[in-house]
Amino acid sequence: MTTRHDRIEAILTAQFAPEQLLIVDESAKHASHVARTGISGGQTHYNVLMVAESMAGMSRLARSRAVHAALEAEFKSGLHALSLTLRSPAEV
Repeated sequence: MTTRHDRIEAILTAQFAPEQLLIVDESAKHASHVARTGISGGQTHYNVLMVAESMAGMSRLARSRAVHAALEAEFKSGLHALSLTLRSPAEV
């Protein structure tokens, strides 16, 4: 069984061909959300740093929308929040 981290990594790699990709599971920092949302088992909150040429020429909002669209199935299956840092190689 793959973890959500592994699935996010595979999806973002396939969709955006990043030069750099760092995904950190921050679910433990948000454990109090379980009581409010009913989502249990962790794997709900992630911090993503991605540097990809495909981000060049896109606004910050367009970049975020593209990542959220790529991860739509993950959001439908319990992913609750993403903190995104999305850059093109020229911005590093």
